[in-house]
Amino acid sequence: MLTNSQKKYLRGLTHDIDPVVMIADKGLSDNVAHEIEQALDRHELIKLKIRADKADRHDWIARIGKATGAELVHQIGQVACFYRKHPKNPKIALPR
Repeated sequence: MLTNSQKKYLRGLTHDIDPVVMIADKGLSDNVAHEIEQALDRHELIKLKIRADKADRHDWIARIGKATGAELVHQIGQVACFYRKHPKNPKIALPR
């Protein structure tokens, strides 16, 4: 569970990254979920572009968090950012 100061730190880091996965018409398919998993393993902190109506976006964000074990850092409109610490080789040092 991330603290508020850790989320604030991660939000600052998200400004400089581009979306690595886009979820669109076909929704949260198995292939998209697999891409999200790989992106989290590679980067720890990822930005997703979710092109859907508000209800679908909220549903998909909840499903992504539950399926991947990643924590939602923040969401603005159609962009959501997730963080999951790499178990063996963490790249981001979080403040306490």
